[in-house]
Amino acid sequence: MKLSLFPQETAGLKLLTQLARQLVLGTGTLSELLGAPAADFDRLVEEMHQHEGESMNLHYALLTHMRTSFINTLPREDMFNLSRYLNDAMEKLDGAAELIGLYKLERLPTRAADQLEIITRQAELTVDAMRRLDDLDELEDYWIEVLRLAKRAERSHRVWVADMLRDMKFAQYTRHRDVANQLVEVTKDMRRVATCVGAIIVKES
Repeated sequence: MKLSLFPQETAGLKLLTQLARQLVLGTGTLSELLGAPAADFDRLVEEMHQHEGESMNLHYALLTHMRTSFINTLPREDMFNLSRYLNDAMEKLDGAAELIGLYKLERLPTRAADQLEIITRQAELTVDAMRRLDDLDELEDYWIEVLRLAKRAERSHRVWVADMLRDMKFAQYTRHRDVANQLVEVTKDMRRVATCVGAIIVKES
């Protein structure tokens, strides 16, 4: 049986999709930052701040939409949670970029690129999922895949921290660990988005 929740009202889904798309844009900026010389850091960090600012604007726009719309595509609590977790993820991605700029970290280990690859894939999957929240039949695979990616990110994070402890002096370790922690927290927020989608699927099945 096709699961459908008020498909005639799509404004909320469009806002959630745009929120997820800000994360994709943010991962692109962070990817540039990882390979950039220190002279380009200020410009790229400012670009990331702009993505984060737009994410916050979209979050507030969704809250306004939920207050003023008689019919919402999903229960208000679910829409709020999805929006909050997406915005939280963007804030932490922005935080990672800012730390790289503040600490002038021109050469991060390959583990940073591995984590960013995971975040990018989570974000791309989530953009597609937010577009399809009015038809839940095909979203179970999304839920499972994002959880799988989050577990992979946590394993990679543990190895990254262990490698840094072994290979770096304390001051260098603390700076790199801050960035590593920020990135793994992004993957956890993406996992929260997927878990929320999973809960919606269960409730509506």
